[in-house]
Amino acid sequence: DANLKQVTIKKEPTGEWFATFGVEMDREPPEPSENPEKCVGIDVGILKYAHDTDGTAVGSLDLSDERDRLEREQRKLSRKQHGSNNYEKQRRRVAECHADLRRKRRDFLHKLSAYYAREYDLVAVEDLNVKEMMETPSNSRNTASAAWRTFLSLLEYKCEREGTHFVAVNPRGTTKACASCGVSTDKPLWVREHSCPACGFEADRDANAAWNILSRGLEDVGVGYSESTPVETALPVDTPVSAKRVVEAGSPTLKERTASTVSE
Repeated sequence: DANLKQVTIKKEPTGEWFATFGVEMDREPPEPSENPEKCVGIDVGILKYAHDTDGTAVGSLDLSDERDRLEREQRKLSRKQHGSNNYEKQRRRVAECHADLRRKRRDFLHKLSAYYAREYDLVAVEDLNVKEMMETPSNSRNTASAAWRTFLSLLEYKCEREGTHFVAVNPRGTTKACASCGVSTDKPLWVREHSCPACGFEADRDANAAWNILSRGLEDVGVGYSESTPVETALPVDTPVSAKRVVEAGSPTLKERTASTVSE
């Protein structure tokens, strides 16, 4: 039930050829629910790639071995005579290292975004200005490696495909504001716990931000939630999930992988 519209042929620096097919499907994506029941807020970061309001904390993808290999191959390339056969062979090895890094990162982002789009009726995230964050020299490399903008782009189109609300909210103050009472408290980056001086509410820094993101997302969509439920009961104990488990997982859902992590 698809009409082939175009085919793009591309040669990669590794020497590989790829064909990309553009197709038109004769069906509309499902409409998002007017009353979403399963809602989640996601806070992205460096130490934990994603921390959501269900208490799942997904670790960042460890690509240190791949980066070390890339640096070794680049040093070898610098010692080759430019234009020689050996230089061309080594250039391809460097290109293969770049491609390996890119594919592993995108594989992780595809699987993580697909999970949230399929499991929830509403997904709220921060509308991050990654370009501005990249201009901060102290953390620009970590920001680039995290590929937050790619993750949000993948999540957005997958949510549209699945009929899930995708809401990008203003990130200003989501870390400082208390998810329980709304009072703002300055926190240096190295402070990983939220402790409100006004109401005494304590939580993981990223968990507190995720709840603020979800609250703003619900307001933007016009969905209310019960204020009688205290935030403490809505924040379960953090369940760590390694990025490696996300990458290696096939059909099991993230929650099933989480259960296996806890049992181990």
